[in-house]
Amino acid sequence: MKLEPIVVSLLDTDLYKFNMDQVIFHKHTDLIGEYRFVCRNKGVVFTPAMLEEIDAQIDHLCTLTFTKEELDYLRSIRFIKDDYVEFLRLWRPIRDYVTTSLDPDSTLEIAVKGPMFSAMQFEIFLLEIVNEVYFRFSYDYEKLLESAKKRLDDKIAAFREGKYTFTFAEFGCRRRLSREWEDVVVRRLATETDACTGTSNVYLAMKYGLKPIGTYAHEFVQMYQGIDSIPLAYTNHYAMRDWYDEYQGDNGTALTDTVTTDLFLLDFNRANANNYTGVRHDSGDPYEWGEKIIKHYEGYGIDPKTKLLLFSDSLDFDRAQALYDHFKARAKVSFGIGTFCTNDTEAGALNIVIKLQYVNGRPVAKLSDTPGKAMCMDEEYLEYLRASVEFRLNRGK
Repeated sequence: MKLEPIVVSLLDTDLYKFNMDQVIFHKHTDLIGEYRFVCRNKGVVFTPAMLEEIDAQIDHLCTLTFTKEELDYLRSIRFIKDDYVEFLRLWRPIRDYVTTSLDPDSTLEIAVKGPMFSAMQFEIFLLEIVNEVYFRFSYDYEKLLESAKKRLDDKIAAFREGKYTFTFAEFGCRRRLSREWEDVVVRRLATETDACTGTSNVYLAMKYGLKPIGTYAHEFVQMYQGIDSIPLAYTNHYAMRDWYDEYQGDNGTALTDTVTTDLFLLDFNRANANNYTGVRHDSGDPYEWGEKIIKHYEGYGIDPKTKLLLFSDSLDFDRAQALYDHFKARAKVSFGIGTFCTNDTEAGALNIVIKLQYVNGRPVAKLSDTPGKAMCMDEEYLEYLRASVEFRLNRGK
């Protein structure tokens, strides 16, 4: 089976890739990053034919460059700067940075290694490719598509009938069923409901005149673990400092859980709490997290109703509605909903990730607020990082 190109535009990625990359372009061009792919599902088999197609799709990806229309669109985003757009005019994905293989047990291995400002851009593209290849090769795609259409119809009807009353952004490109299906989902949610406020997918935001949504991901905070001069337990401090210096309070929703939310809050001081528009939840109990964040704002005399709680961890619409009902009177509440929008079919979705593992040869890790979501290839380093976090938490400074 030979597929049509899966990625046809370098804008077919999450906005936060450009946001993070702009900071790296301006401040950290000396960093070398190494990323690894993991499929968290048990018993998933990738075949040699799938690997051949994945490689062919990566080859095609690395022929793409930004068009004038795409560059002009990026310039229109108020916090994307002209010098970074000019860099993107010259940039393209480099095939030599990506290696793929199959283990004897049919486990797919993918590694990306290169300058951070270039290597980091591969993540979303590779996940889009792997996911679509897997589902088209493993299932009757048309049958999956029919079940996806039925479920989307039901979701839209539930919004129209008033069952759901919250607003959300579509965050589903990394685990979508296919490129064509995400396009349908975004178009229909944006035109047939009043609930979809935008999408993380920059290409679809441009195509449909929607707001592109996103700030930064775990890799941005992890990156600072690879900088020699920065103590491990202070990476949030330096990440938020660089982010604010770059964006001056614009584009300001902070991710809390890279090295635990408790540690994040030590650096989310009065200045940061005021300067950032809100915070994003991505692991741990969302109700406990929301209460903790509200208490933190109130401790600084900040009205939580002026701040955003953005939930984005494995959400479906029922979970989002329950969280909205719980917090809506006490804060601004919104949601980033991904897989449930773009890969909700009769088959189970893949839980696939590509995570930053090394920076300048040094291991880095995400701890998160859910222990099972930690990912690090160096267990000794992971324990050292945990000990560093605990030491600072116990000191409370």
